[in-house]
Amino acid sequence: MNNFNNKLALNPSFSLPSHHKPLAVAATPLTSQFQIRLCTAADLTSVAQIITESFHCRHGIWGWTFPLLRLGIYEDLRHRFASPAPHHVCLVAVDTKPESTPNLVATVELSVRLCDSWAYTDTRKSFAYLSNLAVHPQYRRQGAARGLLSSCEKVAREWGFKDLYLHVLENNYQARQLYFKLGYRMHQVESNWNTFFFRRSRQILLYKHLLDC
Repeated sequence: MNNFNNKLALNPSFSLPSHHKPLAVAATPLTSQFQIRLCTAADLTSVAQIITESFHCRHGIWGWTFPLLRLGIYEDLRHRFASPAPHHVCLVAVDTKPESTPNLVATVELSVRLCDSWAYTDTRKSFAYLSNLAVHPQYRRQGAARGLLSSCEKVAREWGFKDLYLHVLENNYQARQLYFKLGYRMHQVESNWNTFFFRRSRQILLYKHLLDC
């Protein structure tokens, strides 16, 4: 963990540069069950496991690739953690019920990306983008994803963005239902050669206009 994150973990109200101030929201409890906080180096193995289980199947003909995929995801996370960008946040949700040991149950990443063809039609050159939202199967539909999304929206507003973008697979009906319920809207449906040759689900680009609080 770098010096900045160490200071934040010890003191959530630590005075931060403008592009880092939103991280303080990650240290505050969301509900009686889940707490949203910054990801630490000790969380990376659990985060990689949750992401892999959310987006890849460990059973069937391709089940043997699951450990390799998990290792690749872990190495990507470790690289981003070791070389943090100025505008990049990885948040985790922790189960804090009194009867259970604190357990990491969900994760999400928020970053600022350079302008792509779909993102803007005006002169802005970057956009807030949410990725790798994943919830442990045993904790789905209990509010962890909603809490992580809310925290990311606060961070994006603090960074000065008025919109937040994300992708969701067309056949991921539960995720789409959650996003639409929280105010996300369709920007466009994307197709590529994987869609046609391997009959994979198309990606849908969603966005949400972030209202001032």
